[in-house]
Amino acid sequence: MNVIIFGSTGTIGKHLVEQSLKEGHQVTAFCRNSDKLNYIKNPNLKVMEGNVFDPESVQDAIKGKDVVCIALGSGNKRKGTVRSQGTKIIIEAMRKNGVNRLICQTTLGCGESKNNLNFFWKNIMFGWYLKNVLLDHELQEEYVMKSGLDWTIVRPGAFSDGPKTGNYRQGFDSNDKSLQLKISRADVADFILKQLQTNNYLHKAPGLSY
Repeated sequence: MNVIIFGSTGTIGKHLVEQSLKEGHQVTAFCRNSDKLNYIKNPNLKVMEGNVFDPESVQDAIKGKDVVCIALGSGNKRKGTVRSQGTKIIIEAMRKNGVNRLICQTTLGCGESKNNLNFFWKNIMFGWYLKNVLLDHELQEEYVMKSGLDWTIVRPGAFSDGPKTGNYRQGFDSNDKSLQLKISRADVADFILKQLQTNNYLHKAPGLSY
């Protein structure tokens, strides 16, 4: 499958690139700095430097792709609109190029999944410390849900280090309070890539956690 990954040099994006290649996909990694992927040597990898805020470069990158994966982030910055505004530009490019399958990573805490959070995450982290990050993700989800594309939104808990286990909870009820509210980056990538082979979560936003 011909896959393009936006946010390919981020903590989730790198796992997506590596795992996609291991599965034999043709991978285009769209990023601002190609040097961050120099450690990967694979003939199925094409690295395209560009800015997600530049519609022309995004359109050029998306041409001919089967699936678009979005794992945009703002690094250590707690403010910014790269997730929402970058996704908006990507969606428009997909429409213009006739690419319909979109898998977008946001966060547990968006929409009805806010009910899954404990006091700390609901009131301290997303209520104050990461408030702008959550707002950006919520606007990102709004753009995706209104896109008219074949979308799946993936809402992982807090990222942790650790191996890909394939053993995690998914698509749980929004009132489930038994979650650990964390998941390894490698397992987030694993779940995202599994969506390339299924429509089980088409037009849905499953949560992801241990």
